[in-house]
Amino acid sequence: MRKRLLGALCAVLAAVVAAPTARAEAPVDYVALGDSYSSGTGAPPYTGGTCFRSPRGYAQLWADSHEVSSFRYAACGGATTQSMTNQFASLDAGTDLVSLTIGGNDVGFANTMITCVTASDSACLNAVDEGVDEANTVLPARLDTTYATIRNRAPNATVVVLGYPRLVEPNGNCLNATKRAALNRGADALHAVIAARAAAAGVRYVDARAHFAGHGACGSSPWINQFSLLRLVESFHPNTTGYRSGYLALLNSVTG
Repeated sequence: MRKRLLGALCAVLAAVVAAPTARAEAPVDYVALGDSYSSGTGAPPYTGGTCFRSPRGYAQLWADSHEVSSFRYAACGGATTQSMTNQFASLDAGTDLVSLTIGGNDVGFANTMITCVTASDSACLNAVDEGVDEANTVLPARLDTTYATIRNRAPNATVVVLGYPRLVEPNGNCLNATKRAALNRGADALHAVIAARAAAAGVRYVDARAHFAGHGACGSSPWINQFSLLRLVESFHPNTTGYRSGYLALLNSVTG
């Protein structure tokens, strides 16, 4: 009896010793999809021509800090849900992780920013209202199609949808209180739609607003670039710290 018990204990100990190897994480096949917030626009230098992909974007930072067997950086500045066909080609049944931000360009992100910077309060409010209307009426079906396409092409992948932050500090030193509040109201509306459609599709949504709070454009500790005519493409996009301390941290909160 004692010999049998000793033998059993030895078998258990052998299994425990072997367990770390069995549980070791396998390398990940990672695909980064989406728009300029996923391509790293705002934190030069860039590759990918007009896609403005940056090695300082959260996707490249994640790939550099995790064990990956492949990394496909398909995200492209200016992308909409309807211009992602080439990006979808990066997905397959072997894809383990997909990350993306998408939807802002579908509701006129760039035009709204320029209007609020260069035009009157009423023009800014109208531009934001038009974007909110498009977010509520046009965007849901487009997001549903986007998420379904990702699921179909990468059925085994964990899909992480990263939201957009509020762009401007409420008490920041650019624009005025009316315009700052309008832009942030637009961000809240976009969040609500993206979060709802991600939940309906069964993909993981990560709200960026609370994490970026206190770090909007024009504040004392900005993670988002303020408007600049000389660096127009980077205006109201995350800077290097915004991608590293902001979006990378958010993606890590899901993936580890």
